[in-house]
Amino acid sequence: MCGIVGLLVKTPALRARLGELMAPMLIGMTERGPDSAGLAVFTEPLADGARKISLYSGLIEDDDDFNWQGMAHEMKEHLGIDATLKTTGNHAILGVSVDPEMVKRWLKEHHPGLFVLSTGKSIDLYKDIGAPAEVADRYNFSKLKGSHLVGHTRMATESAVTPDRAHPFTAGEDFCLVHNGSLSNPNGIRRKLEPRGIHFETDNDTEAACRFLEWRLREGDDLETALKKGFEELDGFYTFLMGTKDALALIRDPFACKPAVVAETGDYVAIASEFRSLAHLPGIENAHVFEPAPEEMYVWKI
Repeated sequence: MCGIVGLLVKTPALRARLGELMAPMLIGMTERGPDSAGLAVFTEPLADGARKISLYSGLIEDDDDFNWQGMAHEMKEHLGIDATLKTTGNHAILGVSVDPEMVKRWLKEHHPGLFVLSTGKSIDLYKDIGAPAEVADRYNFSKLKGSHLVGHTRMATESAVTPDRAHPFTAGEDFCLVHNGSLSNPNGIRRKLEPRGIHFETDNDTEAACRFLEWRLREGDDLETALKKGFEELDGFYTFLMGTKDALALIRDPFACKPAVVAETGDYVAIASEFRSLAHLPGIENAHVFEPAPEEMYVWKI
């Protein structure tokens, strides 16, 4: 059992309140996922050629004391590039204006203990072990700004409780996925994708779904087509919530065993595993509230 939350604001004025509105949603899912939590927030896209890389130092001994500024200085000496750096404890958002793959190769060689959480023009990602309220406070979730976000609280059932196995999972650029449920064929998905050069970092079944759907997008499918192929290939019980640079997408498996509820107004679309995480939202009493149908695709654009 896990908890999922999503929020997309239609009114630009609400973007400054995105984190404030979301934090109670995430904390409201504590009973569904007390061991770890995470959040991907999508902000105004960077200019062409620029990328953001979300990094985590909590898997190494230095943890909160990791020298982020020293790492950026070292990277400038070796690669000859300047980078912006926004740090929050053991997380950092590294901004670069070069091929991010070059930067990630350098990081793997010189700082192999750092974990790359996400890459893209819009996405910032935070995740860690601990109760959702603790994680939200640790990374100042209530202060986050942006157009939309995807969050998750985890109750581990099929892999260890570690920061890298927490959700959201990412693949490619500006794509993330959170999952409530379990897949029966993640190893089959891995066997299909690994010969195509797709690398897996954990044994979490959600990572298999994330990399499968991003692979279909990279092969040229639009989001709706990729999700249709997911219905054909991904076996199990699931509610998936995905974030891209300009959309949120929600699907449930054909049996719809895992709960989800949507509330939509003229100002926002809010998604959670249970209504209690939506009850505080402004105007909720006038929202269109509904349970998503099984094997249906729901896509909301900013």
